[in-house]
Amino acid sequence: MTKLHEKAIQHLQKDKILAKIIKSYVLPERGSKELVYESLLSSIVSQQLSTKAAATIYDRFLSQFENRNPLPELLLLKSQEELRAVGLSYQKAGYIKNIAEHFLNNPKDHKYWQKRSDKEIIDELTSIKGVGVWTVQMMLMFTLKREDVFPINDLIIRNSVIHYYKIEEKGKSQIERIEKIVSKWSPYKSIACYYLWAAKDGLK
Repeated sequence: MTKLHEKAIQHLQKDKILAKIIKSYVLPERGSKELVYESLLSSIVSQQLSTKAAATIYDRFLSQFENRNPLPELLLLKSQEELRAVGLSYQKAGYIKNIAEHFLNNPKDHKYWQKRSDKEIIDELTSIKGVGVWTVQMMLMFTLKREDVFPINDLIIRNSVIHYYKIEEKGKSQIERIEKIVSKWSPYKSIACYYLWAAKDGLK
């Protein structure tokens, strides 16, 4: 456990409910995609698919490119039929081409993203048709390793908070209650979410 992780755990365990979850679950080892571009492609391909199906389709997608590197200029040369042949829907094929076009026209290195705030990155990348806030938040958490992200529109995360904190409110009141609970996790909301994902089986 890194010093940062230890510091985060000490802070999050002030929440008695979250403390029980942290003691009951071990976080899995998570790899990370080095590039923002690749992370967005992977997220779009994986949406609404099981982990196994997403991995299979993304593997087929990467196999279409030399060194499994879907450079923007190469991806844009692929036809819709070629992309659909690996298992992508017509809509997803269009979305990943939108991403490729954006990054081809706006090349930026890793340092650029590191210097931008979460909001700046969300605002910029959600301007790409097909890229939503949740997709960018996943990239922030798993690629840029931002520590204070809370993806409220992630169903597992939202349902976990509702379940473990016995939230009965609906609609706007529910969102306000969740945000009040989660605000106390700052500046380590992301790490709290890692534990909520690990504890998802407790929702059954």
